[in-house]
Amino acid sequence: MEQMLQLFIWIPLLGFFISLFFNNTQEKQIAGVAYTSVGVQLIGMLVFIGWWAVHHFQTLHLKHFVFFKEENIEIFLEFYFDKTTAVFSVLGAFITFLVLVFSKYYLHRDAGYKRFFNTILLFFFAFNVAVFAGNFETLFIGWEFLGITSFLLIAFYRDRYLPVKNALKTISLYRLGDIGLILALWTSHHIWHENITFMKLENTALLSTHIETHYNAVVFLLAMVVISATIKSAQFPFSSWLPRAMEGPTTSSAVFYGSLAVHLGVFLLLRTYNYWDSVFPIKVAIALIGITTAIIATLIARVQSTVKTQIAYSSIAQIGLMFIEVAMGWHILVLIHLSGNALLRTYQLLVSPSVLGYRIHDQFFNFVPKQPIHSQLMAGKLKNSIYLLSIKEWNMDANLKSVFWNPLKYVGRFFYFVSNKTGIIIFAFIFVAGLLLFTFDDHIPWQIDQFLHIFFAFVGMILTLLAFVEKESPMKAWLFIILSQLYVVLSVALLNDQYQYREILIYFSGLFASGILGVSILYRLRKLEPHLGLDDFYGSIYRHPGLAGIFLVACLAFVGLPFTPSFIGLDLLYSHIDHDEYVLVAFLTIAFLVLELAVLRIYARLF
Repeated sequence: MEQMLQLFIWIPLLGFFISLFFNNTQEKQIAGVAYTSVGVQLIGMLVFIGWWAVHHFQTLHLKHFVFFKEENIEIFLEFYFDKTTAVFSVLGAFITFLVLVFSKYYLHRDAGYKRFFNTILLFFFAFNVAVFAGNFETLFIGWEFLGITSFLLIAFYRDRYLPVKNALKTISLYRLGDIGLILALWTSHHIWHENITFMKLENTALLSTHIETHYNAVVFLLAMVVISATIKSAQFPFSSWLPRAMEGPTTSSAVFYGSLAVHLGVFLLLRTYNYWDSVFPIKVAIALIGITTAIIATLIARVQSTVKTQIAYSSIAQIGLMFIEVAMGWHILVLIHLSGNALLRTYQLLVSPSVLGYRIHDQFFNFVPKQPIHSQLMAGKLKNSIYLLSIKEWNMDANLKSVFWNPLKYVGRFFYFVSNKTGIIIFAFIFVAGLLLFTFDDHIPWQIDQFLHIFFAFVGMILTLLAFVEKESPMKAWLFIILSQLYVVLSVALLNDQYQYREILIYFSGLFASGILGVSILYRLRKLEPHLGLDDFYGSIYRHPGLAGIFLVACLAFVGLPFTPSFIGLDLLYSHIDHDEYVLVAFLTIAFLVLELAVLRIYARLF
């Protein structure tokens, strides 16, 4: 019966592939495939839970498939099933089924009808991978797919400026959360010397000894996990992305940001609870994040003028309370609270257009403006200050921009003087020289050798930042991205004598194909549209939909989405970085943070 766990992963993916064979006018068939696959999963899940209850709710785990194995590392799919998985999987299937039935009529004759159902099925597949995951690698696969489906659904109305802009803003913060998980994986490899599974986290005696031995490294690992959970669940100070993400269709807002995806941060904390339960600073940090978010999100929700924004911040406030409950160890309460919040927000978002219509009608006849009260007391001034701060959403957007993105753009612009044709040729020659150094590594003096990998990682980071700030030529930005990845791999290869050619080929097998494909598409597009740049949104998807589709696949493959070997190569890359190489990790982390943003920015601006 344990083998059935894998069926719950693949059923929605099968539905996704079947739905691709219909055209946009075959609405009944597209919707039928979508809610049939989700409905079959829901019924199968309920039957499976019945069998599981008869067998006394025993925790199940299944090692499914090994992607890569060598002496020091093994990357494999593992599925895991306990009470947390049961609640999330049933709740996810039930809400997705309801939303799909609703969407059949809500999106009737919409130009993107098929695209919406395809994306929702891909999202549901990613959600299942995440909640059934038995280790961090499997969880990260679902985590990555959720990010890209979020981007596609927010930008669903791609002929409007705000949805596309907000999609890029959301994916930028999601990428920050992805980097947190990557660093957690890197730390885990070094302190466990194996791929840690969630089943092993049930061994409290082993965890206690492990935490005492590697306390500082464990605190760093758990801090990265908390940052990822905080961003995914839109907790303070990362809350502002959630209302921006509701630019997509109301039904996608309901299933994504009202009920399922936004609660995955809570899921991550529940799944890793045994790990951080005895680490007091982490426990306090989670509780403080929850308290701060609950208060600030409540204040913001009370003064917002749009229905979706009010619902978004109300949901964020409830998730803040869930963070507190998880920290207190009240996990059954968390699951009940989570289910109630998810169902309520789904209902509120689905009926929000109707409610808005009723309220507007009511205002014409019954609205009485509140009389202003002028108070010179300190309490009145404080209340007005909080009111203004809440109207401005506590300046979270501006603060994130000034702390995270402006410094990166400043560094990219500072080095922009090397972004001409001569600069690209020089970078290519330096890379060839690096390859020769890698080949004859044994003959390099150690005084030079210990700084070479830092230099190449720095150049890789700068190239990524140059692509991020490039405003003129899409081809130049794409070439910078390709060069940056060559430098990144070279930096790790120079550092580690054990880095094998096979591992380099695994990473580059995905990058090479997608890089060449991207160059060919951009070359073809330049022939058709010679004046395209990166200074505006050009909407070429309407004139060249075929090129847009192929280029999107190339972009997703280049950033290492889990359907490419580059995804495995990224894990291998980080596993070969020594635990004390902090500068190298910092440069590579910035490079990978900006990589996806630079690639998707090119796609968004052109298409």
